Amino acid sequence: MADEEAGAIVLDCHVVPGARRSGFAGEHDGRVRIRLGARPVEGAANRELIRFLAAACGVPKKQVTLVSGAGSRRKRVRIEQPRIRPPELTT
Repeated sequence: MADEEAGAIVLDCHVVPGARRSGFAGEHDGRVRIRLGARPVEGAANRELIRFLAAACGVPKKQVTLVSGAGSRRKRVRIEQPRIRPPELTT
């Protein structure tokens, strides 16, 4: 689900775009499941994922990087120097 790497969190997640609002939604196939309040059109869901995780971890959006999975529901995200570690990200 989430690994720590040199002061960063590397998060494997399964996203569900098109939800009413963004939020953590448990686990799916060993990954953190995240509902996104944006459709997967022209990168809107990826931008919402970055915005949501930045807010959840108390960091600016520039500290959240989509490592892989830009066109997939299965994504890997790196969060640099998180100030907050949401309980949903504990391994």
